[in-house]
Amino acid sequence: MSDSLPEKNGLIERRVRPHVETALSDTRVVLIAGPRQAGKTTLARQFSRTDRPYLTLDDAATLQAARTDPVGFVRGLKRAVIDEVQRAPELMLAIKESVDTDQEPGRFLLTGSANLATVPAIADSLAGRMAVIPLLPFAQCELAGTSGNFLDRLFAGDDLQLAAEPVTGKALTDIVLRGGYPEVVRRSTAGRRRAWLEDYVSLILDRDVRDIANIDQLDRLPRLLDVLAEHAGQLTNHSSFGAALGLSSVTAQKYVAILERLFLVRTLPPWSTNRLTRLIKTPKLHFLDTGLLGALRDTDAEDVLNDRSRFGPILESFVVSEIFKLAAWSDRRLTFSHYRTKDQDEVDLVIEDRRGRVIGIEVKAAATVRQQDLRGLRQLQEAVGDRFVHGIVLHDHDRITPFGEKLHAMPLSSLWL
Repeated sequence: MSDSLPEKNGLIERRVRPHVETALSDTRVVLIAGPRQAGKTTLARQFSRTDRPYLTLDDAATLQAARTDPVGFVRGLKRAVIDEVQRAPELMLAIKESVDTDQEPGRFLLTGSANLATVPAIADSLAGRMAVIPLLPFAQCELAGTSGNFLDRLFAGDDLQLAAEPVTGKALTDIVLRGGYPEVVRRSTAGRRRAWLEDYVSLILDRDVRDIANIDQLDRLPRLLDVLAEHAGQLTNHSSFGAALGLSSVTAQKYVAILERLFLVRTLPPWSTNRLTRLIKTPKLHFLDTGLLGALRDTDAEDVLNDRSRFGPILESFVVSEIFKLAAWSDRRLTFSHYRTKDQDEVDLVIEDRRGRVIGIEVKAAATVRQQDLRGLRQLQEAVGDRFVHGIVLHDHDRITPFGEKLHAMPLSSLWL
């Protein structure tokens, strides 16, 4: 791994680690949930010890034992780390019965490469017994060794300031197109990264999908992922997605939901208020890793240099995914949405805390921000009134520029510097 990365004992520190540690101290079951190869196993194994053995369901014999006799499998475990638990969902009911009998905290640390919270039977069976800690690929603050408190500073009303030399131009493009998968970060050339990502997609679509869903037309999923990549940063249109593959809208929606459960994509719901009647009520589609998105769109740094318009949708997904990562270790309970009117005014990301306070973030690939680029932010500010904390345009620039009360343009690298 590059000498420039902030390693400790050969590992890059994950910011959610203290949250896992705290959850194990007071909760019976803790689930680290995120895409395959995001670093869940590496993190989980840090909590394995003599009285908490590590077991992985990627091992054929262990998987067979878990599926054949889940109750017997769990009965023999006082504590355990169980990796890739989505491969044997039968275990979840057995774990529930076990932790209901012995309610000591920290009994099971699980990892899952599928969002088990979307499976009603599993979510209901472990309600009140399980803490879910999201883990996406590396955030840029983890790779840079910086604080990662951008969201907390905004909600706290701290003065906006540049903590370090901003990252702009080609350096920013390279970061965005690299993404955050640990195996990709380790590779020094774009070609090697692209090869790994292509193999990764094949593994996910060929094996992991089978673990969580019965799909009649599994061969359509690679093409669907390509179609979704071309629509990243746009409103979801399942009829259009389906038409491109000869699928019905209902089937396309089902398949997109499966890819979302595998943490490849995420749909961002629309923001709404009774005070505005011309809001679009359609979710927006994003990819959770822009290295993967760039590979699927066949976009490299030279393409961006020659045609900046190709960068916009990728950059927007990058910001959205980075914000999701920052939220994973924030103590604030946040919800995320997007704002868009029928007149095409928009705010790419609306962040709201439990007190109803709102931050709006707009993303621009250009170095120049104009007053008209803040139309959506100003509409959002007017709609929420005193609950509006800040409106930010993140763009490829090196200075902070004020555009009115609580409105600023900032370097995009402010997310992690």
